[in-house]
Amino acid sequence: LAHGLLDNNVPPYNTFVVVEALIKANKDFDLLVLPSQAHGYSSQSNYMMRRRWDYFVKWLLNAEPPKEYEIKASSGRGG
Repeated sequence: LAHGLLDNNVPPYNTFVVVEALIKANKDFDLLVLPSQAHGYSSQSNYMMRRRWDYFVKWLLNAEPPKEYEIKASSGRGG
């Protein structure tokens, strides 16, 4: 789970409701809170892309993500 605290589209409270349900269900989860980000993480898009990539590599491939690399997020406009 990831949420920007300045999100004016989906209030952060919504994510915290999910977090509370996961805790009550005794489920493991990961949460990334971005204090200065709104919906979409625009100024942190490269950071979010790398964090997602690292997470998938670790949990889907059961491998350690490489250190010191950079992934540049797509503009989302096709190509």
